[in-house]
Amino acid sequence: MRFDNTYAGLPENFYARTLPERVRSPGLVCLNESVLDLLGGSRSCRSDEEWSYYLGGNGEFEGSSPLAMVYAGHQFGHFVPRLGDGRAVLLGEVVCRDGVRRDIHLKGSGRTPFSREGDGRAPVGPVLREYIVSEGMYGLGIPTTRSLACVTTGEEVYREEVLPGAVLTRVAESHVRVGTFEYFSRRGDRESLKILVEYVCGRHGIGVGGDGRDSLWLLLLRYVCEKQAYLVSRWMLVGFIHGVLNTDNTSIVGETIDYGPCAFMDGYNPREVLSSIDRQGRYSYGSQPGIMSWNMARFAESLFLLVEEGGRGEMLERVNEEMEIFASRFHEHYREGLSAKLGLVGGREGDEDMCYDLWDMMMKGGSDFTMTFRDLSGVVLGDEGSEFDFLGHFGEERERAKTWLEGWKGRVGGEGIDCEERVSRMRSVNPLYIPRNHHVEEVIGSFRSGDGSLLREMCEAVSRPYEERSGYEKFATPPRPEERVKATFCGT
Repeated sequence: MRFDNTYAGLPENFYARTLPERVRSPGLVCLNESVLDLLGGSRSCRSDEEWSYYLGGNGEFEGSSPLAMVYAGHQFGHFVPRLGDGRAVLLGEVVCRDGVRRDIHLKGSGRTPFSREGDGRAPVGPVLREYIVSEGMYGLGIPTTRSLACVTTGEEVYREEVLPGAVLTRVAESHVRVGTFEYFSRRGDRESLKILVEYVCGRHGIGVGGDGRDSLWLLLLRYVCEKQAYLVSRWMLVGFIHGVLNTDNTSIVGETIDYGPCAFMDGYNPREVLSSIDRQGRYSYGSQPGIMSWNMARFAESLFLLVEEGGRGEMLERVNEEMEIFASRFHEHYREGLSAKLGLVGGREGDEDMCYDLWDMMMKGGSDFTMTFRDLSGVVLGDEGSEFDFLGHFGEERERAKTWLEGWKGRVGGEGIDCEERVSRMRSVNPLYIPRNHHVEEVIGSFRSGDGSLLREMCEAVSRPYEERSGYEKFATPPRPEERVKATFCGT
């Protein structure tokens, strides 16, 4: 991997130079060879012991420039003026085989100058959760950071109980967050904010080929809003709940980042909250589009410092326009995705009401989010067993669902599309395997008991989530009542 570090060339108030803390006995749990290949590396160029030594933080890669990034953020609606990487280190950047520049980041690598009373370490459970879920999200086709490796440390970390420690190697197109802009804006540091805007736009090609009529800040705002509108729509379509959608956890390139108390819904419930730290339900499943809009408004506010006093009235008008565009773009992405999940081609009058009726029945019937849509695709083929499976998700709403299903069949039957083609389309957007909470917890438990085979099986299952394969049936099963995970934890 050839490092080519640009963030390290920014002024020193953007970060603190720091090395990962050494660990006692690093051990390689998993190394994602597809990510390593993307970075231009090869597993065979080092032994597993060497990989664990470097990715555990004990050795420094040639050409890397380790640092901890500084940022601020709104956490659960309250502004915190300085956060930063309190348990992570940016090793540097690599221009990948696809020509895209990506960061390589160690998470759980010890204390930094931005640590806030924590130990800077991570338990193995949350590290494995992020490894599995981020790779599952990548398999689903949702923008996300990737996981390169998980390395155990041979040391213990102390939370509610004593737990084995681990380090995650995370790869992202950028680790700049909305909170990075907030940090400089709230300090009134106009020069640094201007440098940050120019750096981000230059790195990601924002404004290239434009006509020069719009300011760079406006092009950046438009870029970030579009990325986030698309991202949140994808989350909603697979039942994903981020769990801690603070502005410091909102990437400016629209990748899912900071998998802490994240989860996938089992039974459909727009008010579903699984994060143990979200006590007021601020980041519930159904709140995510509104919260991301709120985060984008905070991002826009952080850019006000770049505009002279006389131009702020016009800027506010432009910002309000962009916020309206964000909402419309989210709904556009979401409607398109939902139509695809339902096998609808083109929009017709009554489609929206049909969708809302389905949501209402799913909520009242406690329907499993993932399998309800997957089983609907089987109904297209006229298989009586598939219809029985679909209706079985609705409990006391079964009769109402039966009426709905007849209307749906009439709607899709008049489009003149071959059944096999429609099934193929629907199954390409309705996954069979997702990183279900109870399976993730089972994997973590079995790993801590010394068995890593289930981890490998689950990673393989969620890497190809739309393709039914023999041997992976268990990863498609919803939890029994006693298996339901009622709370997820971030491990900080």
